[in-house]
Amino acid sequence: MPALHPRTVSTEAPATYSQPSRKGKKAWRKNVDITEVTKGLDELNEEIIKGGVVAERPSDELFILDTVGDTTIPTKFPKHTAKSLKADEIIAARNSAIAAVSVRKRAGDKTSDGAIPTKRARREYVTVKELSRLRKVADGHHESTVEVTDASYDPWAVVPEPTSSETVKDKRDAKKKAPKSFSEKSISLLASGKPMAAVPTPAGDYSYNPRFEDYEARYTEECNKAVEAEKKRLEEEEIDRVKAEAAARSAAEADAAEARAELSEWDEDSEWEGFQSGGEEMRQTLKKQKRKTKADRNRIQRRKDEERRLKHETKTKLRKEQLERIKQIAQEVAEREQALTLSKAEESDSSTASNNEVLRRKQLGKLKLPEKDLELVLPDELQDSLRLLKPEGNLLKDRYRSLLIRGKMESRRRIPFRKQAKTKITEKWSYKDFNI
Repeated sequence: MPALHPRTVSTEAPATYSQPSRKGKKAWRKNVDITEVTKGLDELNEEIIKGGVVAERPSDELFILDTVGDTTIPTKFPKHTAKSLKADEIIAARNSAIAAVSVRKRAGDKTSDGAIPTKRARREYVTVKELSRLRKVADGHHESTVEVTDASYDPWAVVPEPTSSETVKDKRDAKKKAPKSFSEKSISLLASGKPMAAVPTPAGDYSYNPRFEDYEARYTEECNKAVEAEKKRLEEEEIDRVKAEAAARSAAEADAAEARAELSEWDEDSEWEGFQSGGEEMRQTLKKQKRKTKADRNRIQRRKDEERRLKHETKTKLRKEQLERIKQIAQEVAEREQALTLSKAEESDSSTASNNEVLRRKQLGKLKLPEKDLELVLPDELQDSLRLLKPEGNLLKDRYRSLLIRGKMESRRRIPFRKQAKTKITEKWSYKDFNI
């Protein structure tokens, strides 16, 4: 079987090279091959994108004069470049080579063999420059002179206070006054109402290496809190599930009642007629439909109203039962929380009130107080050295929460974006108006 190869399709426009145009003289532009022009324009655009047309750029931008040489040759060919020339080796090995003599004057040798006395530098005479300077000083012309002038003011005199004829006016607005809350005492969010320290003193169980009894007590307490929170979450899920089941049950009952109403309406309008004897098959004879009278319509309407009323009563009864159950659950939770709060308040005194925070139920502001971070490590994470501790927590969050609990400020919510003004774009219809 011969192999099938895919057809190669050219992406360029077809060009007619051999056959000239057969059309008239005015239609010759339709069959002109512009492939070379298009290719040239594409190359020109590429050159413009890369920095400019090559033909228009000066030679200094296209070529450079290399006067240093290739610095990568010694690294590529170290064997050939590290070896010096043979002529240099011969000249360096010869002992008869004499160093070049400098043209400048050289200083004489400081040492001598004693046959020729050494010349000492004359330092006894005065140079011309020094002599001229001494003459200027003798005449009273110094290079740096200090002119002493008498003080024009008395440093010990009493300076009189400046008096201005203009009176200073009080430009403060008497209507703008500080709010009354500035002078009032802050409201603490603790359930006991006691003031809380700005930086509470931690107890012994907060140490990096606490005693076993303190750590075990606090570990057990935090575990109990976690268990209570999980139970509360499960109770809320159960309440939501009961609500969903009740809603689904009421919806199913309403659908069933509606279906029964429709079925009863059809049963009243149709009936079965008698049977034939003599072994013949039973057959249904349809009753001829009659136009409903006003009494029939009133009866159907009364039946529908009654079913609607029963349906509404069923829903209302079910809703009341759910509300009673919700109130009962809420009361149980409130009693449990109150008992737990009272037990903790009795155990804790004023010194430990800041560590074991029991907050009041009615908080200030619309937003809730941010939850406190759990300052507890697991037993396997305890370290016996400060150097091995890992940095945890956030000092800024702790200070902010302390301000909220002490009542210095209200809870705030971070707004990441400022509310922008809404703009509406409309199209003017003035361009459709025209005058004849």
